[in-house]
Amino acid sequence: VKEIATRFKQETGNRVILISGSTGKLYAQARHGAPFDVLLAADSKRPVLLEREGIGVTGTRFTYAVGNLVLWSLKRGEVKGEKSLKQLNEGKLAIANPKTAPYGRAARQTLEHLGHWKKLQPHLVRGENIAQTLQFVATENARFGFVAKSQLTDPRLKSKGSRWEVPADMHEPILQQAILLKKGFDNSYAKQFLKYMHGSVAKKIIRKYGYRLIER
Repeated sequence: VKEIATRFKQETGNRVILISGSTGKLYAQARHGAPFDVLLAADSKRPVLLEREGIGVTGTRFTYAVGNLVLWSLKRGEVKGEKSLKQLNEGKLAIANPKTAPYGRAARQTLEHLGHWKKLQPHLVRGENIAQTLQFVATENARFGFVAKSQLTDPRLKSKGSRWEVPADMHEPILQQAILLKKGFDNSYAKQFLKYMHGSVAKKIIRKYGYRLIER
């Protein structure tokens, strides 16, 4: 989003003020009147709720990115696809909390799809979010972890370890949606930015960071 905002300013002269946080916290803040014009969520649940609750503008919600789930280890040659899960008899497997994190829910669905969810319960360590899940693996407190492909585009991690990109049909799509909020209804710059998110420049950047797109 930082890169998209930079390009947006270069092309339009208009600056986007970015406020980062977990989707759940930003959703709660928006509900309590925070001065946000646009929400870019890491899921589709909160934008749908905001729309139903009258805080989001009906008809402006769209999927700007689809996340990719990756099984990752800090060690080279450690990840060997599904076999790594089947043969896991020592060490920890990190996942984000399936109840609150979209990538955690996708990780659980993948393990259920493969028939490993119950068997691997003793090995699971749950992160509060996908960032903490990555840290468990990066600090070797977990042998493996289900993380976001976008996280592994970080130059510090790009060439480290081994990974398996989970086939998309093993879990529900990780849809990340944007929505215009009521506070931004009269803000022409907010609408211009959302329109820019549909454009080729933004899409190219989103793909570069490990996401897929849904073409309208």
